[in-house]
Amino acid sequence: MMVTGQMGCRGDMQGLITQCAVYVQKGTPMAHPSEACCKAVRTVDIPCVCLRLSKEIEQIVDMDKVFHLASSCGRPLAHGTKCGSSKVP
Repeated sequence: MMVTGQMGCRGDMQGLITQCAVYVQKGTPMAHPSEACCKAVRTVDIPCVCLRLSKEIEQIVDMDKVFHLASSCGRPLAHGTKCGSSKVP
């Protein structure tokens, strides 16, 4: 999984991709993220990543799982925050 414009966001983008992709893919069950995934999430500017999600990424990523992941890792997105073309409920 690649995030378009990932160089513009601070944090461990490679870790976010390698450790967390399995938790946000469409067609997989909702699961609590691993500590390694959460460690990467805590380093990344999530709102910045949200602004840079491409349509191609949104075709393979379940945005409800993204919101769950952020919240589970202690980095919840505020209600109404736009992430890609979705908004946090």
